[in-house]
Amino acid sequence: MRALLGVGLPGYRQLENDGITDTEAWANDVGDVLSVYYFGLPPDLPAGLDDGPALRNALTHGTARAGGGLIEASVKTLGGLPALRQLVKLPLPRQPSGQAFIGSFTVPRAGCSTVVKIQAAERGTTGMREAVVLAKTGPDQYFRPHPYAPDVQGGLPFHAADHARWDAEFTDHPLTRVRRTLDALAEAVTVAPEFVALPPFAGPAVPGPGR
Repeated sequence: MRALLGVGLPGYRQLENDGITDTEAWANDVGDVLSVYYFGLPPDLPAGLDDGPALRNALTHGTARAGGGLIEASVKTLGGLPALRQLVKLPLPRQPSGQAFIGSFTVPRAGCSTVVKIQAAERGTTGMREAVVLAKTGPDQYFRPHPYAPDVQGGLPFHAADHARWDAEFTDHPLTRVRRTLDALAEAVTVAPEFVALPPFAGPAVPGPGR
């Protein structure tokens, strides 16, 4: 099912589909990749979109277990439907330093979901944003307990440099580019009527007796 329409943005060229997965992808000249996925299974979100604290807490712990860090998570509207907006960071694979930043909108329905994702990675010299912000704030104000899950362990740390207030100072940083693209997608994406007509997502299934 082509659930999301009008996803392509100026400056992105469409990549060839592999013909196997239900995925579309685009890339720009700096290597950022925009992709859309359709999943014909009930969403695996850990809580309903109307239970923000439980949803954000579980997502924070899940991202940390995967070795990353959840920067932001909130429920927004995408194409007129409620969607989970996430921004996460992950260490670059097989690299001694550097991070990739992934922003996504997940639009869940009762029996399926669609995800639009933007990914950008650090290239060349890494860690400049973090070093500059740390020097300005000092370590006491730089490292903070995670606001969604203060008890979270592992993964990448939550810190001040990831805050949107610094985007204007680091306009070409991959985190800034991901936020900018998420804002553009929020305005550009429309949803297919047949997807809108599907039953809404009411939260994860509750295991029955004996499960």
